[in-house]
Amino acid sequence: MQQEYDDSRQGVFGRRAFLGGVTASALVALTACQSLPPLSLTEAIRRMLLLSSERAFARLTAPGGFWDDQVAEIGLGNILGTRGDVLSGILTSSLFKDRLEDAFAEVAIEGSYRAAPVVTDAVRTIGIANAVALVNGGPRAATGFLRDRMANSLIEVMVPELGEALRISREPLVGQALSALAGVDVSRVADSFAQRIDTAIWNEIGYEEELIRENPAATNDPVITGVFGASRL
Repeated sequence: MQQEYDDSRQGVFGRRAFLGGVTASALVALTACQSLPPLSLTEAIRRMLLLSSERAFARLTAPGGFWDDQVAEIGLGNILGTRGDVLSGILTSSLFKDRLEDAFAEVAIEGSYRAAPVVTDAVRTIGIANAVALVNGGPRAATGFLRDRMANSLIEVMVPELGEALRISREPLVGQALSALAGVDVSRVADSFAQRIDTAIWNEIGYEEELIRENPAATNDPVITGVFGASRL
């Protein structure tokens, strides 16, 4: 009888020891998981920004895409200067204006092509100190963070290319527009244009970030879905 009691006690203690070991293991695993989020969150942010920029540039460089989405808001008056009377003299008809706008859209697309790899490289190498804040931030928090870190790097890349594109554009309307503005500084026009394209690019990337945050599962990326899906709970 005593032996059965002792065996029973050993069995209970054995089960308790086993359960205790499982609990301890679970705690160790949980602690390990809790040590991973900074890395996982950082990777999720990087993946989201890469996907956002890829989608944004794909749309901006699609036929008609840049003009339809962004360049129309820039306005030729802002690109070529404030001398509206001269510009009005150039744009003598809606057809003429449409052709000129198309020519500038091509220059804008060229600027986007130059900017795309710069954004990609920045996303891959950027340090993210407070990933939690970016995950739980506003709908465009990650885009704003990246833009701040990159400062004017996109503009610096685009200005020489846009200036050259304006000088050697095969579309004669561009040359006519620039030559009609007496004393126009092509590099200054390129700088102004680049700044507006820079804003357009970041607006589009931010828009894509919003879409991903609204439906992270649609990306089919388990890291993005796991992090940003959980942040919505």
